[in-house]
Formats: sequence, C-alpha cells, structure tokens
Amino acid sequence: MTHDWLAFAKSLRSIAQTGQTYTTNKYELERYRQLETLINQMFAVLGDVPVEKIENLIIPDKGYATPKVDVRGAVFDEQNRVLLVREIKDGLWTLPGGWADVNESPSEGVLKEILEESGYRASHPRLAMLKDRSLHPYAYYSPDHIYKLFYVCTLEGGAFAANNETDAADFFPLDALPPLSEGRTLPVDIQECWAFASSNAAGIYSD
Repeated sequence: MTHDWLAFAKSLRSIAQTGQTYTTNKYELERYRQLETLINQMFAVLGDVPVEKIENLIIPDKGYATPKVDVRGAVFDEQNRVLLVREIKDGLWTLPGGWADVNESPSEGVLKEILEESGYRASHPRLAMLKDRSLHPYAYYSPDHIYKLFYVCTLEGGAFAANNETDAADFFPLDALPPLSEGRTLPVDIQECWAFASSNAAGIYSD
C-alpha cells in the first residue's frame, strides 16, 4: 500500500512540475506551487522524516517532467574480474557511471564516467541492458523516475586517479564482490553484464 502512495505522490509531483512550466496564469502557478509543497509533505509523512529533509533531498528540476538517465559501465579484465569504484559518499563500491549529460551520447558519457571515476580507459561500449530503476530492488527510494543503461566496454588500460567522487578503483572476481552501493549497482547487474559480455553479443546501437 505504501508503494501505491509513493507512486501517487510521484505522479502528482510531475503534474506540479509540468504545470509550473507551462501555465501563463499567475493564480494557476501559485496553485501548482502549493501542490508541490503538499507533495513534499506527503513524501515526509511516507518516509517518516522532517519535510525540510525531503526538500533538501529532492533535486530541483524544471520543465516537462521526464525520466532521468543513469549510465553505468561494466569493464572486465583478462581474468574475468570486474572494474569497480568506491564512492566517497558512502564508502561502498559500484560500477562506474552517473547521470547522462547534455550534448553527449550515452555511450560517450559512459566512457567518460569510467575514465573520470576509475582512471581506466575503455572503448567499444555495447548496450547490454536497460532497467527501470523503480521495478528493481535498488536501495533507497528515489522520487525521480530513472532509467539505468548498462554498457559492457573493452578495457584499454590505465590506473586509478584521484577525483571528487571516488577514492579507489580495483578489479574483483565475480564470486568475491566487495560491499556494493546498492542504490547504484546490484550484484545481479554485474552478473547480467558478465553474462552479456561472455556471450559475445554485439549489443544494441544506442546513439
């Protein structure tokens, strides 16, 4: 039942956001803003947290409400180990990746994320799978609808380089994964990427 209320609140949030974007009536604009405030209060009640925490948690967004896109790169070495990076924010490990950027194709973005977060160069990104985050057991509820694109890429070389998001990068055997940041990457994501990589599938052209 709680899941239903979260879905209702997400739908109302998208209506409030889109309404504020397109209305030309100042009275309607004020009502949409009031609706957004009420929605934040709904999230606070459902999550049993102060409304101020909800307002600080939600990423400000404007324009037509549409899903966000997260790109993740799976890179395997010659020993069939997977490249993971450790997030500074939670101290847990994940496939390198992040939000897709404007003026970049998803495949360009994932190669950039791999390099920036791990220090390793990769090439030949192949789209292995696309997941609707809300339909899978990722940790932490997100008020945003998110599509996750997983690419299998070819390792070219490199070494970890310090950056603002991760503090380590390493290769791990598939049967000895470190504690994962499960809001970003699930163990099954890695296993499915390996199944795709070992099948020598051509992948899907995604640009």
